[in-house]
Amino acid sequence: MPPQIIFGTDGWRGIIADDYTFESVRRCAHGMAQYLIATQQTTRGLVVGYDTRFQSDNFAKAVVEVLAAHGIKTYLVDRPTPTPVISYAILDKRAHGAINITASHNPPTWNGFKVRADYAGAIAPAGLKQIEALIPDPAGVKRMNFDEARAAGLVEVFDPKPAFLAQINRLVNIEPLRRAGLTVAIDSMWGAGAGWFKSILAGHATRVVEIHDAHNPAFPEMDHPEPIPPNVNGLMDLVVREHAHLGIATDGDADRIGGSTEKGVFIHQLQMYALLALYLLQVRGQRGAIVKTLNTTSMLDALGKRFNVPVHETGVGFKYVAPKMMETDALIGGEESGGYAFRGHIPERDGIVAGLYLLDFVVQTGKTPTQLLDYLFELVGPHYYARIDTNFPEEQRGAIVARLQGAPPREIAGFKVTGVNTLDGFKYLLDDGGWLCIRFSGTEPIMRFYAETTREGKLHDLLDAGLNLAGLR
Repeated sequence: MPPQIIFGTDGWRGIIADDYTFESVRRCAHGMAQYLIATQQTTRGLVVGYDTRFQSDNFAKAVVEVLAAHGIKTYLVDRPTPTPVISYAILDKRAHGAINITASHNPPTWNGFKVRADYAGAIAPAGLKQIEALIPDPAGVKRMNFDEARAAGLVEVFDPKPAFLAQINRLVNIEPLRRAGLTVAIDSMWGAGAGWFKSILAGHATRVVEIHDAHNPAFPEMDHPEPIPPNVNGLMDLVVREHAHLGIATDGDADRIGGSTEKGVFIHQLQMYALLALYLLQVRGQRGAIVKTLNTTSMLDALGKRFNVPVHETGVGFKYVAPKMMETDALIGGEESGGYAFRGHIPERDGIVAGLYLLDFVVQTGKTPTQLLDYLFELVGPHYYARIDTNFPEEQRGAIVARLQGAPPREIAGFKVTGVNTLDGFKYLLDDGGWLCIRFSGTEPIMRFYAETTREGKLHDLLDAGLNLAGLR
């Protein structure tokens, strides 16, 4: 029996040479082709991209061969490319969507099959289920030799960088950033984002220093290319060593961002989201809805009230965020994992644009990242956040869910529980304005425990209480 393929948050991910094989990738591509045919989306072609992971380029060629056998033209990137660049290429090529071979921040043994719609954002959950249902057994897969497909005009290899750089210049006034004379530390985590900030900011007084900027599918010095501690310790050391004014880390496919203050202190994902929202609302004077997943910061609710803009909460993943952004013409959308999207761009996480916006915030205000965080806390009050990821016995998944579905606690770690949100997992609202969230990951076989509170010393008590609630402690 071939392995069952189940689409999660963005598509499908698996372990290379275990369930993630050329056969499985071709089956996914066949399902996507059949979905395009069923929804009458075959005339404008599909963008196909890939990251720096092991064999990603060849997996992408396997995708092209299947699409070509269905008569669907593909625009294949000419090198490992950041996910947001691939997504923007959908708009540039007026394609029906994209398939991207990437496992984003997962460990090096993983790879993935990420799909995007014609609006350059995540396909809604109903569409993902439709693709999944159309995935055939191996014997049902059609394919055409890559060279034959290219000779037939069904494949166009292209450079997506010029169109994306043109878009960057429409979004950000780059020249003041180049002339600012700052030192910017970059950690591209051996991934597809390598060299992008250097090429964008080069030419004047600003200096960019970068680490982990070669392509290495083993992702040395880190467990996985996710821009959170301890993976960003090298970035924070670089900031201190080079006397940098700020640090920026992008994950394996450059759709997520992490940051460092000028003091080498990590700017965590919830702080980053609040800073980016504040930048757009105050520095740029823009107005519009804020879309956030339920496991991200309550600081956005406080900013929404202060600037009189609505805040919408969704389930976890851009398959929920992107549709809500388009429905509400949102100013910004994002999630706890460090992915943020912006109006006037694409409804897709973009670590490159987010990093440039953070740098522009520093340049336009003349404040250091530490001062910007202090100012944020003056507006919304101090907020503290932590997350634990843990393995769990898969055979106990049902029992864990049943345990959490039981009578909700009235108190957690000394906080009164004021409400419970079960939109995606279990989010317990607390009387200090904070919360505890427990959910299964949509991309990895782990459980995540998140907590945000206005009382710094209570974070670990909250997380410990969450593990107890789930029966894992």
